[in-house]
Amino acid sequence: MESSDEKVVAVIMVGGPTKGTRFRPLSFNTPKPLFPLAGQPMVHHPISACKRIPHLAQIFLIGFYEEREFALYVSSISNELKLPVRYLKEDKPHGSAGGLYYFRDLIMEDNPSQIFLLNCDVCCNFPLPDMLEAHRSYGGMGTMLVIKVSAESANQFGELVADPITKELLHYTEKPETFVSDLINCGVYVFTPDIFTAIRDVSFQREDRANMNHVSSFESHLSVTRAHPIDFVRLDQDILSPLSGKKQLYTYETTDFWEQIKTPGMSLKCSGLYLVQFRFISPNILADGDGSKSATIVGDVYVHPSAKVHPSAKIGPNVSLSANVRVGAGVRLISCIILDDVEINEHALVINSIVGWKSSIGRWSRVQADGDYNAKLGITILGEAVTVEDEVVIINSIVLPHKILNVSVQEEIIL
Repeated sequence: MESSDEKVVAVIMVGGPTKGTRFRPLSFNTPKPLFPLAGQPMVHHPISACKRIPHLAQIFLIGFYEEREFALYVSSISNELKLPVRYLKEDKPHGSAGGLYYFRDLIMEDNPSQIFLLNCDVCCNFPLPDMLEAHRSYGGMGTMLVIKVSAESANQFGELVADPITKELLHYTEKPETFVSDLINCGVYVFTPDIFTAIRDVSFQREDRANMNHVSSFESHLSVTRAHPIDFVRLDQDILSPLSGKKQLYTYETTDFWEQIKTPGMSLKCSGLYLVQFRFISPNILADGDGSKSATIVGDVYVHPSAKVHPSAKIGPNVSLSANVRVGAGVRLISCIILDDVEINEHALVINSIVGWKSSIGRWSRVQADGDYNAKLGITILGEAVTVEDEVVIINSIVLPHKILNVSVQEEIIL
């Protein structure tokens, strides 16, 4: 039975600047969690999903970016949702479970009965209320969101075996060498506060091993000294694997979309997935237009209220335009993210690309790519303040910030 004073908190792991290397050149001037997908910062999508959890008391973001990088966003989202959202800065990486444990006193201050844990770089429809209901019915310590993927791609993730009837997690292995299962971990969990005891036990076992005067085996010596400090605890290898098959952990399968946002290519794909989702949950966010008073809109498109788009332009599907973007006459935009203060001049064409802040694209120029979201040069990326002059074609390329391009390029990384 759920009591009326029951509280739930949510924790979203946002990581830190050391990890963002695959996200360059876009991570140079904004933390990856604040990079806009479908016109909203990446972290906004899990946050707004948390808002739908009943009895939610507060949301914590945990990471090791500087607090000033998140201060503005955290205060504005707290006001918008009428819900406390707090950024907690780790002094160093503690691992996914260690970070949770490090801030356990703050997380437990409302005495919540359930704690959601989400990863910021996951894109899905976050079915959190349904997951919570399933978790309560299982009666275990934790429930993880899982999804079926193709057998070929499964080994890039944490693979798991679950009981088809009870949904108990029976076996968990991170990025296995051989095929285990086509069910993978989505990086979205709900736990009872018992998770803190489980994390503490891992740390204590490590400490005991470290304190044994004669380190009995090479393995235990290695695990403490070289690989990880005592307070670094990973959720998957250190918690999920050992607790599998002990009637403590359960699974909740989603049949909807799920992606991991590790690269700019995937961010463009996920921006499109979120735009499609807006069609169902908040269609008022999406632009519309038929080319008479406003531009022609095809499919799902987000246009920031401050953007100015010429009525003869044609935009979509999967396009998002950030603040103060200027789009000239006859421009065609397909499958792209256009960041703040970009100017796109008459008759330019942008396809399968991300155009960085304050960049400008000249008349009759083309910035495009094949749209293979997994390939290194599958989308074209212009860093901050890149100028593409008139009648220049840029194909399948990455351009670092502050470059001026007056000749056409293809399949290049311009440093």
